[in-house]
Amino acid sequence: MPAGDALADGFRGRKILLGVTGGIAAYKAADLASRWTQRGATVRTLMTPAAARFVAPLTFQALTRQPVATDIWRAEEESHHRPEHIDLASEGDVFLVAPATADFLGRYANGLADDIVTVTLLAFAGSVLVAPAMNDRMWAHAAVKRNLALLRERGVAIIEPGVGHLACGSFGAGRLADLDLIDQAVAKSLAARAR
Repeated sequence: MPAGDALADGFRGRKILLGVTGGIAAYKAADLASRWTQRGATVRTLMTPAAARFVAPLTFQALTRQPVATDIWRAEEESHHRPEHIDLASEGDVFLVAPATADFLGRYANGLADDIVTVTLLAFAGSVLVAPAMNDRMWAHAAVKRNLALLRERGVAIIEPGVGHLACGSFGAGRLADLDLIDQAVAKSLAARAR
């Protein structure tokens, strides 16, 4: 069996929650959503209001053929027997947040939940991975390091950012990890869950 088929088998029939927060790297998350959908996974995208300013939710909806969650306050005619974030948290095999901004890391580490991504994460009991992306000085800040340490203690997998040119013009650590590395981390998490 070709390697690509084996990789697709690990995704086929699986449910991935993809949280997208408000950093310039949000556009790269669309590539991940497309890859996983093509391999047969159901990808449900959840976007913070800031993320939707960088990339339109319609982009993810078109790539995944699934509705995109952008708001914790659904219209009454769309509501089900349970709040959307509870339904989403119950159906996912793995939850990846990419990009994960400094703001998101701080709120998630401290249990603050005021958008669809954070409220769903607090209700999610499966494997969580975060792929931080931010300015190099922000990445090096003691508060960000503390928040990352708290998340690691709770079992959250951190996909370390890469080093390179950043959108702000700096060069250093903080750019979203290579998409192939993120892809591999999600595949590994799905495989572990299947055991």
